[in-house]
Amino acid sequence: MMINKDISASTLRSETGIAPSTYTKINKDEWVALDVIAKICAFLDCRIENVVEFVEEK
Repeated sequence: MMINKDISASTLRSETGIAPSTYTKINKDEWVALDVIAKICAFLDCRIENVVEFVEEK
């Protein structure tokens, strides 16, 4: 999504206020708070399903 909109990681972090450590968690597929995901969706003007994938644990 960021590539399609030509948005860098530093731009996303600065425009949304996301901490670098939180951005690292996102890249490592670790848990992040829903408010962070909401900020990303608002900035990218997209729906949550465009940035999140639900994987059921077995």
